[in-house]
Amino acid sequence: MSAKPSIFKRIFSTLWKVVNTTRKVILNLFFFGFIALLVVILAGEESPTVEEGSALVLDLSGSVVEQKRQVDPIEAAMKSGKGGQSDGEILLADLLNAIDNAASDKRISAIVLDIGHLRWTGISKLQSIGDALSRFKDSGKPIIAMSNWYGQNQYFLASFADTIYLNPQGSVEIEGLSRYRQYFKSALDKLKIKAHVFRVGTFKSAVEPFMRDDMSEAAKSANRELLQDIWDSYEATVSENRGIKQEDLMLSAERYLSELDKAKGRSSQMAMNLGWVDKLASAEQFRLDMVEQVGKAKEGHSFKQISFYDYQSVIQQFPPVLMHDAVGIIVAKGNILNGHQAAGQIGGESTSALLRKARFDDKVKAVVLRVDSPGGSAFASEQIRQEVLALKEANKPVVVSMGTYAASGGYWISASADYIFATPTTLTGSIGIFGMMTTFEDSLAEIGIHTDGVSTSGWTSFSSTQGISDEVKAIIQRHIERGYQDFISLVSEERGMKPEEVDKIAQGRVWSGKRALDLGLVDELGDLEQAVTKAAELAKLEKFDTKLIEQELSPQELFIQEMFAQAVSYMPQSLSQSSLVEQLLGQVSSVAEEFNAFDDPKGLYLYCDSCNY
Repeated sequence: MSAKPSIFKRIFSTLWKVVNTTRKVILNLFFFGFIALLVVILAGEESPTVEEGSALVLDLSGSVVEQKRQVDPIEAAMKSGKGGQSDGEILLADLLNAIDNAASDKRISAIVLDIGHLRWTGISKLQSIGDALSRFKDSGKPIIAMSNWYGQNQYFLASFADTIYLNPQGSVEIEGLSRYRQYFKSALDKLKIKAHVFRVGTFKSAVEPFMRDDMSEAAKSANRELLQDIWDSYEATVSENRGIKQEDLMLSAERYLSELDKAKGRSSQMAMNLGWVDKLASAEQFRLDMVEQVGKAKEGHSFKQISFYDYQSVIQQFPPVLMHDAVGIIVAKGNILNGHQAAGQIGGESTSALLRKARFDDKVKAVVLRVDSPGGSAFASEQIRQEVLALKEANKPVVVSMGTYAASGGYWISASADYIFATPTTLTGSIGIFGMMTTFEDSLAEIGIHTDGVSTSGWTSFSSTQGISDEVKAIIQRHIERGYQDFISLVSEERGMKPEEVDKIAQGRVWSGKRALDLGLVDELGDLEQAVTKAAELAKLEKFDTKLIEQELSPQELFIQEMFAQAVSYMPQSLSQSSLVEQLLGQVSSVAEEFNAFDDPKGLYLYCDSCNY
């Protein structure tokens, strides 16, 4: 349970809306000034073509996501245009489709992984991409990775390549996983701010920063075990892909220094010596190698190639006409909030509407709910779960496919499904509940501000400026405990476990998908493809289509997005890339989202704060 939004939240939220609205107005006015000129230019532009023998260059800049956030069509287009902006989003389904299509495309002779600007992407998604790359290699075509530098996530994907190139001045940085955070108790004490914390669950550590100055031993133990599970999967995959021992991947500081000395201080040579990469080459040397391997392009001096973004437009198809009964796919990605939310967030009303749409669609005989969420509002989570139950009552099986995480509220909306898939590295569980309210009566009194008045009951004195009475604290805690018991009962009933068995593995603890399978929280390890197959099996469908059920843009929004997605490639790079101001506003936006995530009408939250590793 949590308090209603504080005055600071309201001020911050209002300020952000003003700043963000102003930014969008200025951008829209500026870009609409180019519309007439761009239409003329685009009218004479030829569509991308694929030369025979071309390499598909997966120039992945940005983050790979289950569902793109589409609040502003122009903004979305700017981030998904041909240039592949570094702060953009790449739809996982689009990427997998391009790789699988290239495997059977006779015009494509190889894949080049250009992943130096790939931003944080959960290892479950990286594994899905890696599986698609493995399928591509089964076609007999090579995969080549090239980068000036490989971070941990980039190197995971690069390990699926047949040949890994590295710039002679570059490096491979493998650091393992960690979980650190800031703790504020002493600061709050000095500022005389009281943090009233309500929780159930030994491992529900989201509120620890407001209660302590360090991580509790329980949280350390849980985080250590979770991170080790995920890291074991990372090491096993990479070492198998590269044919090296796991101890040669994660080096101790002493071993690292020794290997660096052997390479005379050159990180790139050390990577060669350890078998992390296959060849050191400058951009020019790589160009020459690729020209020799796939041939020279008709125009320019580079090798025959087509970018991911151009290839996507080449293979893009019209929505298929359903010839058979279908398995509906609904993506639930992001924080779980109340009301109607745009794509990229989960709304109690909007996600429920998608589930209802599937229920009343006679062609849809089963549903796969793709969950990629750390949770959020308890009320919205239950709204969505009720729609899952309604689908089951309509004799339409529901299968959950868990992505990077499906924890707390993400697990709540999953628990009632007929069958649950997770990946080995999915973060799930976090069966617990918490709430927190900060009050400022002492800090305000210190500067001479006091609150006083009268009311018809004692309830109205419950505020951030007056504090909370012991009686109200007890009531809030009772609600939190009731919420925890409801969570335990839900999992117990749906998973066929005794309440005491659930309680032992609950307590707010986060588990890897591999451990969740052993504990009975999920039914099988697998990805979206396996989930779709299982849904069809449960619905007794021998032949079936798949149908993505999602929020739709209006015809006007689609036109604007398509226009700017094409137009962005003609604009100066300085305009199509994010400015410093845009980046700063983006950071402010992320903070605003954290504030706005707490909107439950009862103040009850099912949220996994430990899902960011």
